[in-house]
Amino acid sequence: MPIPSISMGMTIRPMITIVRTITTIIMVMITTITTILRTIIMATVTITMMSIAATITITTTPMLMTASEPADSAAATQREAAALYRLMTWLSPAFPVGGFSYSSGIEWAVEAGDVVDTATLSDWLDVVLADGSGFCDAIFLVHAWRAAEAGEEARLREIAELAAAFVPSRERQLETTSQGRAFIDIARAAWDAEGLDAMVAACAAPLVYPVAVGVVAAAHGVPLAPTLHAFLHALVSNWISAASRLVPLGQTDSQRVLASLEPAVAATADRALQATLDDLGSATFRADLASLRHETQYTRLFRS
Repeated sequence: MPIPSISMGMTIRPMITIVRTITTIIMVMITTITTILRTIIMATVTITMMSIAATITITTTPMLMTASEPADSAAATQREAAALYRLMTWLSPAFPVGGFSYSSGIEWAVEAGDVVDTATLSDWLDVVLADGSGFCDAIFLVHAWRAAEAGEEARLREIAELAAAFVPSRERQLETTSQGRAFIDIARAAWDAEGLDAMVAACAAPLVYPVAVGVVAAAHGVPLAPTLHAFLHALVSNWISAASRLVPLGQTDSQRVLASLEPAVAATADRALQATLDDLGSATFRADLASLRHETQYTRLFRS
């Protein structure tokens, strides 16, 4: 018996419907999975890019800092070089303040037999430096520099007047004021600085040498500590130069004395940087007497 055609159609249609449903489900699943994968990939790419950006930022920042550091370092080096150049010039024996013509009483000490060789010269200068005029001059320089740097004209005037009154003899007064005046005049002529004239005028009294050095260094922005060390080195060197012609001493012996006084110079500078004007004082009576008696010596090579 032949199979009716209508029955065949009725059997195939449900199968087609099922297949279409399964196909639709599969397509929806594929689309969903694709969307999820795309989201995951985009998130991964975003995280990766953020990591790369962070790495670039971290890497670049030190590079930028490193690039700016040489400029700052170069500027600092130039300032230090300028300060060193000026200190070496101002406190050189070649700077024309006339220091070579003064002995600070050493000429009388040699004639009296107090200074006869390198050992006695070293002892004499060590005491004068640490407990006499060297220490007092260092304190005056420190406080003059600070007052000038801060623009405290009234304070600077008081320091200048005290320093001028603190000199123990007429010859030492001539020595320190003459050098101070020469130092200021030459500095203004060749190394002028803004505000220097006002500070000098504010002092009123004749500037003694250490005050003059402090004022000029502050006006030029030269740091205090190296200024003080350079000043004390120049002071000791001038004393030794005078003694080398009086004792006399050879050049090598003179350098030995200078080398032996290096710790004393450093210690005096450190004390002066911490000292107040109330710490001023001298216990070098023999050296003060030498500066007083020098003016009555029968023969003299030096003015003090």
